[in-house]
Parts: sequence; C-alpha cells; structure tokens
Amino acid sequence: MKKGSAAKSTFKSAYAGIILLGIVSLMGDTVYEGSRGLVPDYLKFLGASAIVVGLVGGLGDFLGYSIRLVSGFLADTTRAYWFFIVSGYALIGAIPLLGTTNVLEIAIILVLLERLGKAFRTPARDTVLSVISKDVGAGKAFGVHEFLDQIGAVAGPLLVAALMFFSSDNYQLTFSFLLLPFVMLILALFYTYRRIGSKMIVEPKTSDAKSRALGKPFYIYTLAVAVNTLGLIPVSLILYRASTILQPERLQWMVPLIYLLIQGVDAVFALISGYAYDRFGIKVLTLPFIISVFPPLFTLVDAGLSTLVIASVFFGIVLGMQESIYRAAVSEFTPVSSRGTAYGIFNTAYGVGFLMSGGIYGLLIDFKAPFIVAMVFVVLTQGAAITALLQTYQRPRKQT
Repeated sequence: MKKGSAAKSTFKSAYAGIILLGIVSLMGDTVYEGSRGLVPDYLKFLGASAIVVGLVGGLGDFLGYSIRLVSGFLADTTRAYWFFIVSGYALIGAIPLLGTTNVLEIAIILVLLERLGKAFRTPARDTVLSVISKDVGAGKAFGVHEFLDQIGAVAGPLLVAALMFFSSDNYQLTFSFLLLPFVMLILALFYTYRRIGSKMIVEPKTSDAKSRALGKPFYIYTLAVAVNTLGLIPVSLILYRASTILQPERLQWMVPLIYLLIQGVDAVFALISGYAYDRFGIKVLTLPFIISVFPPLFTLVDAGLSTLVIASVFFGIVLGMQESIYRAAVSEFTPVSSRGTAYGIFNTAYGVGFLMSGGIYGLLIDFKAPFIVAMVFVVLTQGAAITALLQTYQRPRKQT
C-alpha cells in the first residue's frame, strides 16, 4: 500500500512539473510569439529596408538554433540546467523593452537578444522535461508541454492584434503592454523552480567518456529528422503564397488567420501524438514523415487558397509532432548525462534543415519551377528520411 501511495505521489508530482513547465512556456509564447507578427512591421516603421528586415529575421533564427549546440554542451558540463532556463526566459524581457525605443539599431539588438534567450533555455528545458517525465512517458510529457505552449502561440498574436486595433496601431503601447504577461512568466518560472528544481535528479558527473557518448543511433535519428525538415516547406513560404493570392483582392487580413489555423492544429496533434508515442513507440514517427510530403505539394501546385488551407492543416499536423514526439524520441537514444548536448545537436540540425528548405523552396517559387521538380525533390528527401528513420528501429537504444 505504501509503495502504491509513493508511486501515485511520484506520478502526480511528475505531471505537476510537466504542467508547470508548460505554463511557463505558454506565458513565454504569449510574449514572443505575439510579437513575431509585429516585429517586421515595427522595424519597417523605424526605417528598416526589406533587406534589413530579412537579415534580422534570418540572423535571429540562425542564432536561435546554432547557439543551442553550445548552450546544451555547457548545460551538461556544468549541470546548471536551471541557470540556462532562467536566463533564457529572462531575455524574453527584451520584447516589452521594444516599447521604450524608437531607435532602429537598439530595436534590432533587442530582437536578437530574445532569439539568443531561446537558444539558451531550450536544450536545458527539454533535458529537465525528459528527466521529470520518466514516470509518465516522454511522449505524453512533450505532448502536454507543446499543447500548453501552443495555447500561448495562439493567444499571443490575438492579444497583439487586439492591442494594435484598440490603440490605433500604437507600437510602443502594444509592446509595453507585453510586460504584464512577461512578469507572469517570471513568477511562474520561479514557482516552478521551487516546486521541481531542487528535486530533479540528474545522473552524476563522470569522467567515463563512453558512458556519456552519443551513439550512432542518435546521429542516424538526427540525420533522419534533418532530411525530413529539409523536404518540408517552411510556414513562412506557405504564408507568402497566401499573401500573393490574397493581395489583388485586398484580403491580407486573412493571412494571420491561416497562421492561427496552423497553430491550432499543431496544439491538438501535439497532445494526440504524445499519447500515441508512449503507446506504440518510435514507429509512430513514420506517420509525420509521410505526411510531410503534402504541405509542399499543396503549396506549390498552381491552385487557389483552398489548397493552401489544406497545406496549412497538414503542416500543422507535422509541426505538432515535430515539437512533441520528435523531441521526446531524443531521450530514447541518449543518456541523461549528455542529453543537453544531444538536444543542442538535434535542434541545430533541425534549424539547418529548415534554413536549407527555405532557400530551396524559395528558389522554386521565385523561378516558377515546374511542379514535377518540386514533386521529385519532396519524394526523394522524404524517402531518404524514412529510410534513415527505419534504421533506428533495429538498433539498440541508450542505457539509462
């Protein structure tokens, strides 16, 4: 009876930690996802050219992914996971500070600081999440986390849109108002640390390099995800195509609604796929790899808005699985002692995949390449990704 009570208590504590981390991410997404649709327009308002806006966005995403390789390694080396989590979330405070300046250069620095914050916190946060979820299942943990995260990703843009509407497009007031959810984020973060931070047990440091090594299965899995991402068209180009179609009819206001559709589908399928992953295992990943064929094909086919809506739904399904079970599967191949490093490598490969896919699909759109070219590229990349993924099924997993 005592053992059963202890197990039940551990189970409840694990879910409490998962939900608390999810609420922290929800508040963080409310601030920075809410600002993402407004930042390009604000930089333009401050005098930035299209090239500057594009470079800032590209540099921000590059930093947001590439620095994770370093932050993940440092988190593992120092075991200071909560330092990286807290400092990373604290840098979201750069977004409300945009409301205090009308100097373009300062605004650009603040935008890049927020992206650096994401790079600092993500590997450490995912490591903590993977550790506390061992009693409930990594799939459920990352699924619930992503579901709560996406609530913020939907609420944030809606909040910013409402603030801009009621303030008559007052950028400073809108950004400054985001200080409120940021303060709520910091309070939630410190409460979460008090509840689970001191109780989290991580494997002790060891000088045995072999026990901390990331094996071949992890690298094969990471390669599979990178190639899968390479063949998946980025959301920015789906929205670009929608803008092109809607512009002659002066229906630009519908473009954010397509983005919200993607976020909504993402949230639902993150939760569903998380439970499916814990029930059926890593083989579930074959499904999003197959579905990844459809977003680029429905986006690039010469049709109307309806096909872009279909592409958005499929993209939302894949994105929900990428942000939940793709991340959960990393714990299948890595020891806890090197998991921060593993998440850093994994996220960097994921980001490079999207960076390359953006360039390739952008060229296909700009040069109006024949549809058959896109079809061949999609089939080859996803076929290669699935082949690599299947190789991980037969290989031994990590030892915990």
